[in-house]
Amino acid sequence: MSTICKVITSLVLVAQLAACAGRDAAIAQPVAMPADQQLNCEALYAEIVGNNAKVASLQSEESSKRGQNIAMGVVGAVLFWPALFAMDFKDAAGTDRKAVEARLAYLNSLYGAKSCASTTGPIPAAPSVAPTTAPELKPAAL
Repeated sequence: MSTICKVITSLVLVAQLAACAGRDAAIAQPVAMPADQQLNCEALYAEIVGNNAKVASLQSEESSKRGQNIAMGVVGAVLFWPALFAMDFKDAAGTDRKAVEARLAYLNSLYGAKSCASTTGPIPAAPSVAPTTAPELKPAAL
């Protein structure tokens, strides 16, 4: 009976730890807000620059989370299987990034429709998505 209690306790602990892996996506940001049509060119420009910074931050978080998941997968498969429960499959950063990019596309179209490029300059460039490559593994010297 003691062994069964230990097994059940271990399973409950692992399930609780698995529930903590990763964050949930933020509340969905609407693409268009009611006050968007009243924004002047400077405010639109500032909003676009702010959203570009959010996209860059979320891309960095996505890349970092991908690396952590790869590391946890390797550790879990090779050394310690409960590490697999620490993997984050929620893709919160990806969901948030897509919402911000949709809003950014709408703001860019509004910026162009108001001909703001003549007063505040061209639309700020969105951050580019850098392709992620796996690090090159070299055999250890014996």
